[in-house]
Amino acid sequence: MAKKIILDLDTGIDDALALAYALGSEELDLIGVTATYGNVLVEDGARNDLALLELFGRSDIPVFVGESHALSRDGFEVLEISAFIHGKNGIGEAQIPDAQANVQEQSAVDFLIESVERYGDELVIVPTGAMTNIATAMQRSPEFAERAHIVFMGGALTVPGNVSPWAEANINQDPEAADYVVRHGKDVTMIGLDVTLQTLLTYEETKQWRAFDTPAGTALADATDFYITAYDTVAPHLGGCGLHDPLAVAVAVDPSLVDLLPINLKVDTEGPTRGRTIGDETRLNDPQKTANVAVGVQVERFLEELMKRIGRVARGEAVAAR
Repeated sequence: MAKKIILDLDTGIDDALALAYALGSEELDLIGVTATYGNVLVEDGARNDLALLELFGRSDIPVFVGESHALSRDGFEVLEISAFIHGKNGIGEAQIPDAQANVQEQSAVDFLIESVERYGDELVIVPTGAMTNIATAMQRSPEFAERAHIVFMGGALTVPGNVSPWAEANINQDPEAADYVVRHGKDVTMIGLDVTLQTLLTYEETKQWRAFDTPAGTALADATDFYITAYDTVAPHLGGCGLHDPLAVAVAVDPSLVDLLPINLKVDTEGPTRGRTIGDETRLNDPQKTANVAVGVQVERFLEELMKRIGRVARGEAVAAR
């Protein structure tokens, strides 16, 4: 039976790729998308989610709007670097018609709590933006904190951050929320820059999607080419764009794609290292490790799976879960 999954997205080009990866995976049953902020405002992320789901042939999947700003802030503005990397519309200025469907009246946080209560171990939650929705759900529901299985994209343990020498972008959006999640969650897997920057996509791969000559393939190619071009400017040494969010979804499907280090994590919330993900020295000798951090990745196998699964969606063949 397919594993149920919720994607918590700030959509975002690599979020769009993560969505396509999930929809191209027979092992997954995507029961909903919860919108967060980061690459875009939460409302724009939800609009992108609805439009992409319709484009990919899965407008039946509901979208829920989440928290609009960090726990310790009163508002949120998209960073200039985020708009440069993802485009003002979040999806590389790819032209996608607005969806016919609307967002759900239920809040993202309530949907997350209700889903964990209902499905328990059958469900995995994959946050790929700010962790505010997840932290808020944990604060409101001790059962959510106890039972939720979370695979998040964010953080950096063995490499520098990408918004400061210490902090990765998703964690940096709401360090307090991320700290709460890694301290209170009982099953948290971190897919950080340690592994995501080893997984790169180039124009050679996007040509394959464009060659399908489908609306989905063209949109995915347009958005990802924009992303690669941005990477050519901000990180020319890499030679492609990092596949951050799709790798988190891939690990939710198949954890054997990465090497995991059991550890009790914390996030620095003060001083120059604010946003740093690091081991919690107060729980160093605790025999129970509540987090696992990916420190190695099978790059070729992951890229093969990504092209196969996203290729299905690019051809117009989003799959129904089995």
